[in-house]
Amino acid sequence: MESGFDILVRYRKRWKLKLWIQVFLYALGPSIFIHFLFLKLFISLFTGMMITAIMITIIKPWKYSLSIVADYIDQHLDAAEYSTGLLLIPDAKLSNLARLQKHKVAKGLVKKGSTIKPPGNFILGSIVLGLFISIGFGIYKYQLIDYFRQGQEQKITPERIVFKPVDSAATKILAPILVRQELTIRYPDYTRTPPFKTSKMDIKAIEGSQVSWKIQFDKEVANVTMEHMGNTYPMRFIDSVYTRNIKIHTSGFYNFKFTDTQGNSYISELYSVENVKDKSPDIEILGIKQFTSFSFDENKNISFMTAITDDFGIADAYIIATVSKGSGESVKFREEKLNFDSGIPPGGKKLNMSKKIDLDEMNMEPGDELYFYVEASDYKKPKPNRSRSETFFAVIKDTVSDEFAVEGTMGVDLMPDYFRSQRQLIIDTEKLISDRLKLSKKDFKSKSNELGFDQKVLRLKYAQFMGDESAHKTIEEEEDAEILEHEDDHSDKDPLAGYTHTHDHENEHNLIEESEEDHKDPLEEYVHNHEDPEESTLFTQSLKSKLRQALNQMWDAELYLRLYTPEKSLPYQYSALKLIQEIKNSARIYVHRIGFDPPPIKEDKRLTGKIDGVTSYRKHSILQKKDKFPSIRKTVSRLEQLIVQKGMITDKDRLLFQEAGNELAIKAIEDPGRYLKTLKKLKWATENIEISVETLIEIQKGLFSALPALRPTPSKKKMLTSEINELLLKELEIHD
Repeated sequence: MESGFDILVRYRKRWKLKLWIQVFLYALGPSIFIHFLFLKLFISLFTGMMITAIMITIIKPWKYSLSIVADYIDQHLDAAEYSTGLLLIPDAKLSNLARLQKHKVAKGLVKKGSTIKPPGNFILGSIVLGLFISIGFGIYKYQLIDYFRQGQEQKITPERIVFKPVDSAATKILAPILVRQELTIRYPDYTRTPPFKTSKMDIKAIEGSQVSWKIQFDKEVANVTMEHMGNTYPMRFIDSVYTRNIKIHTSGFYNFKFTDTQGNSYISELYSVENVKDKSPDIEILGIKQFTSFSFDENKNISFMTAITDDFGIADAYIIATVSKGSGESVKFREEKLNFDSGIPPGGKKLNMSKKIDLDEMNMEPGDELYFYVEASDYKKPKPNRSRSETFFAVIKDTVSDEFAVEGTMGVDLMPDYFRSQRQLIIDTEKLISDRLKLSKKDFKSKSNELGFDQKVLRLKYAQFMGDESAHKTIEEEEDAEILEHEDDHSDKDPLAGYTHTHDHENEHNLIEESEEDHKDPLEEYVHNHEDPEESTLFTQSLKSKLRQALNQMWDAELYLRLYTPEKSLPYQYSALKLIQEIKNSARIYVHRIGFDPPPIKEDKRLTGKIDGVTSYRKHSILQKKDKFPSIRKTVSRLEQLIVQKGMITDKDRLLFQEAGNELAIKAIEDPGRYLKTLKKLKWATENIEISVETLIEIQKGLFSALPALRPTPSKKKMLTSEINELLLKELEIHD
């Protein structure tokens, strides 16, 4: 029978476990809620750890000892008769009466101990958990967090439009005061973004947004206009408020200008309009390789995950799959549109979808190929943005191969010898390495030696392009020659001599340069000499060097295959394959560059010998790059004169400054933070506003920084100077 002490220990464990679960429930709810808000695992884990630490400090599950458990049982169990504490005292320290009472209490706990449940409110913890999860899921599903974030980012901050009088005489007159300014931006409907109002006049909005301004003065003014990218637009006067509405399609700058009732004009600073393009959906395919191949007897299924994100929601996503059958001129294509296994929730900004493609259901046979990619579109109107992923490939290997059959009437087989490609050799070598444990030692060495022979055949085929005379011998002749040499001197010859590069020293006497430079042809390095068998190749010098490197790699690959170590041969095979691919691509580009499509020949003129109307044509022109910033260069020079002479700005200067401002606005649209300040001051210089010399210097510096840097024109100059003069000039340049 279980003793009373054991019951107390077990009861304490249950009590502590219940308290720890309660702490976990209190911490889990806010963690999930934070995850729905920010969608960042780190923030949710940090929140859970902080709340767990706080709840542990409050609940303190570790503090409950056996004495506390005994007191709790005394208060909630009548059979204990307030004597549960006796179970914690050894019998040697108790009197006979106390032992009897201890025995009685133990019996009572055994019978009725299960009726007392440890304290702990699971219901409250579950309610808190469910409440946080429900609120977080609702915010995530209906994207209410976007409203909150936008309210924080686009918080209304007071910013007054500052007007300056155009005429200096108007400074003595009390100008109208601006009492209200308001900018309202309404994003396109498909963005599902609520409109917001602000007092800031700098605009950054999605393309197609509707923007409206409202400004109000404390007294009557004659008219208010808006100057936008060189054009002037009057603002409408409705209910004592001047308004204007436009739809944003391009970036630019604008400012306000008004005239009071006395004819004085006032102009504001420049404000930027940044047109933000709606981004196309971003597609990422996970869990699949770029190229997948299957054998005919395999389970031909392709499974992958697709992660799609968009800034304002994904409207549609699907898979475009193309199946190709046949080869050569008889190839046929079939295109299908496949849907994902799970539906697309409307308005989702982040989607994780899966797809399983069964090649058998696509009616694919051995030799058929499948090309597929994922395409997604967003809600942009009138024409949505579309994106597509990379193309992935799946192939069912064709195990059927055609064999050449010699007819009875044909005396000889004139077909060329079959040889493996470098890619096939790599595949066979990797298969040999994987099957090493399944093969006997004899079979393994035999297959490795056969692969070495195939590598040799391939090397000799490629060596023909190098003009190598030894490569023109047939493989049978080389084998016979090797056998004869081995029979003549099999004791003294190194068995590895045929597969190493020790033969390279045989031609060293021809590689020694002559000591006298007079006998050397200065054009030798630049002439492609076809009389030299080493130079009579089908490739240029750079391609020839690459092909020589590839042949060297094939030498080493063949060596290790002959030594029955195919794993050491693989790196050299991969290196040779890479060089061969580079040679093919280079040759392809070279042919494309020299391609020429001659004009069609008129048959009535062909072979007549008449040259009437044939005239020579010669065109002579000097191309000069047009300066993009001529007005800015003139303005920099003119500002220098105004700064030095402290002259007045004329009407001709204002016209020049306006043209320079138009050129600077092109660069300011791309980088407003760098050029907007200069553009504002240049705008003031075009008006009759008084400009100080310090302001002119700042405008000149800003315009000079906008000019492109001059390209260096290196040339050789003869200067009669000494080393000490050069050091002096360097010091002057440093301290200039």
